[in-house]
Amino acid sequence: MLFRQQLKRSLRRETPRWVVFCIDLYITLNTFLLGFLIVTNFKLQISGVDLKIAMIQSPQVLFFAFVAFVATSSYKGIVRHTGFKDILSVLRANVLLAFMLGLFSWLVSKASPESVHIINAPTVIIHFLLNTMALIFLRILYKNLYDYYVVGTRYTKRAMIYGAGDSGVITYKALKNDERSRISIFGYLDDKKSKTGKKINGVTVYDPKKVDARFLEKHHINEIIISIQNIRPSRLREIVDSFTDSPVTLKIVPAVNKWLNGDLNPQQIKAVKIEDLLGRKPIKLDNPEIREEIRDKVVLVTGAAGSIGSEISRQLMGYPYKKLILVDQAESPLYDLQQTTQGLCKGECEFVMGDVRDPNRVDTIFRIFRPQIVFHAAAYKHVPLMEDNPYEAVHTNVKGTKIVADKAAEYEVEKFVMVSTDKAVNPTNVMGATKRLAELYVTYLNKRVNTNFIVTRFGNVLGSNGSVIPIFKRQIEEGGPLTVTHPDITRFFMTIPEACQLVLEAGVMGKGGEVFVFDMGESVKIIDLAKKIIRLSGMRYPQDIDIKITGLRPGEKIFEELLADGESTMKTHHEKIMIATVCNDDSDEFNEKIQELIKENHNPNQREKNLLLVTKIKELVPEYVSQNSIYTSIDEQKNNV
Repeated sequence: MLFRQQLKRSLRRETPRWVVFCIDLYITLNTFLLGFLIVTNFKLQISGVDLKIAMIQSPQVLFFAFVAFVATSSYKGIVRHTGFKDILSVLRANVLLAFMLGLFSWLVSKASPESVHIINAPTVIIHFLLNTMALIFLRILYKNLYDYYVVGTRYTKRAMIYGAGDSGVITYKALKNDERSRISIFGYLDDKKSKTGKKINGVTVYDPKKVDARFLEKHHINEIIISIQNIRPSRLREIVDSFTDSPVTLKIVPAVNKWLNGDLNPQQIKAVKIEDLLGRKPIKLDNPEIREEIRDKVVLVTGAAGSIGSEISRQLMGYPYKKLILVDQAESPLYDLQQTTQGLCKGECEFVMGDVRDPNRVDTIFRIFRPQIVFHAAAYKHVPLMEDNPYEAVHTNVKGTKIVADKAAEYEVEKFVMVSTDKAVNPTNVMGATKRLAELYVTYLNKRVNTNFIVTRFGNVLGSNGSVIPIFKRQIEEGGPLTVTHPDITRFFMTIPEACQLVLEAGVMGKGGEVFVFDMGESVKIIDLAKKIIRLSGMRYPQDIDIKITGLRPGEKIFEELLADGESTMKTHHEKIMIATVCNDDSDEFNEKIQELIKENHNPNQREKNLLLVTKIKELVPEYVSQNSIYTSIDEQKNNV
């Protein structure tokens, strides 16, 4: 035990280069003497001539070895991290040494054929082979001792790498050579039968079909690292699903273009996220059409500190705008946006505190900055909260939108792009209905002013504030259970970067009056999403984390829609963006009713106030039918009339 500890301490200390140099010279001398013995058939006599010759030739071997090692710097490599380049360096040094010994002996033989300084060719060759093997072997031995006694003790996790190709091998080496890594690689997994059973770097390749939960538990495997470049999302989902019943954490190696300076950093290997399973193409953030639309323009973003607004802001920072005005009433989130984007702003960025519900503040912002393009992302979006607080929903989603839209028209903004939601389609809740009213108002205004008003409508975005993914993650951290409102509830999802990219795309192609609908792909069952989140957290359902059905919340739909009854779509040149044919109320009476709605004041009787306000919303949005809510009584009264 004491020996092991002393050896471990010795191995931890980095060996000085001069010590390595001296040891190499010592080994070189000994391999020369051994080679000399082999050539003389081990008949060396202590008092004989051969011994004298060996003693005379040894200094010249040491001299040429000194020159060769210095010339090739073969002694400068860190021995405990010996790699292929270090082995090549040793080989070059020995080739140079053999060449110099052979050349020197040839020159001496020309001058004095009987000289004792002549080392014959067999001795030079045998010495070259022995010395090369000895120097390489001792370096590898030292490295393995270091790995076993020092590096081996740092491992706290065992993993398998899924993918035995180039990416998998690079991943193995990156983890092996990183002193901060705590992962020991047990084996590879690969679908190719030709690789199964073989070894790479001494590590066995296994057939994934034969690696089940029992196998992983038996060998104490904690992680599966997926290292397959350009993997299809559908294939990634298959791999994730194959480990549903296994107690392992799933991680993924990033694409090569994200490696640091072309090298994989083990810290870049992250847990598989639900976004990785979506099946989306990579977002092209530098779109030339958007670039030309934004060039030398003053661009304003409302709700700039929110989930969508902040991503729109970050993407806009990559374009050649003249000035970027980022407005939000939430102080801390706006400050965070300012701090996290300091290196992203290519032009002038203004972070402005302001509330879209305050007409004087909005007027000041438009008068000072004179924006030419507006992205309106400010809104209240949480369905249950807005169901309980319809006044606030109207005040922000309708009145706030109207104030900003009216000022955009007054100050002759070129384009106004409103961010809407699929909950505005056949709304069943206050939030969706107020967003539909905002849609109706900007399309109403579009026909009466020079500003081009454009609506973009899409579903849920993964990872946004208050969305289901962060909630599930928090519930897992708390030990569960995960809460799902209904076993059949489904939602459309896309990533925040993709949604915001499509908002910018729609803003470019919009000519005014369009309601753009995004292709959200296939809807996802929330309960399946919950199970995947549990799996990606390295836990099992229901053994480790259970799922609890809590019942639909007020105003919540089981199925979301992207088009209302009677609506259809027209294709655009972008495969993921369509134009909805929307029925809008363009009458002056509509505008008067909007004015009446937003002038509603607080009522001491909250229930009465809410019922009155929602009744007026339903008059403006006839397709709004409440669901699982106190406002269903309004629909019942209407049906009984």
